[in-house]
Amino acid sequence: MELTKFGHACVRLEKDGRRLVIDPGGLSDPTALEGADAVLVTHEHFDHFSEAILRRAAAARPGLRIWTNTSVAKQLDGLGTQVITTGDGDAFTVAGFDVRVHGAWHAVIHPDVPRIPNIGFLVDDTLFHPGDALTVPDGPVGTLLLPVHAPWSTVGDLIDYVREVAPRDAYAVHDGALNDIGATMVEGFLGERGPGVPARYHRLTPGTSARVV
Repeated sequence: MELTKFGHACVRLEKDGRRLVIDPGGLSDPTALEGADAVLVTHEHFDHFSEAILRRAAAARPGLRIWTNTSVAKQLDGLGTQVITTGDGDAFTVAGFDVRVHGAWHAVIHPDVPRIPNIGFLVDDTLFHPGDALTVPDGPVGTLLLPVHAPWSTVGDLIDYVREVAPRDAYAVHDGALNDIGATMVEGFLGERGPGVPARYHRLTPGTSARVV
């Protein structure tokens, strides 16, 4: 399986000529959806979900299927069978990828900020995208897409999260608001110079790819 980053929280997975895109939002390169067979959306925040981009993609590719939670599905009303609602505990196969859904809620930003639904996707029992949460799946994870910068977490939270999930590899996502200095600081704690996590830490620049197992 090939993983390509398209900015901030958006990635595209390719396997056997099929393409699965996760979280194409307002900070993502819209070319991520070129040739996409299916899309997974974790939640409704603009940096993970763009209604306009998805409606254009759905119109251009009638076979495209979008799997997401109820709140996002409501915003895509009118797309009919192209949108499928899913939630915690569900399992399905789309575009040749096996997907299991974990989690239900966005991480707490502040008690005065209302929480919204958020689901994470475990793909082919190996790669996990948690969206905006530090959800721990109920099974092993080989590759964790790690949200490294958000108003709801600290570097200490990330260290504990990677230790709990215990993946082989952690790839930085949700880093669109970090400049190079901030990215280097985070890498200093999650990489070999940090206090120790059970994963190799990587940060792909937008448009670059990596092979994941």
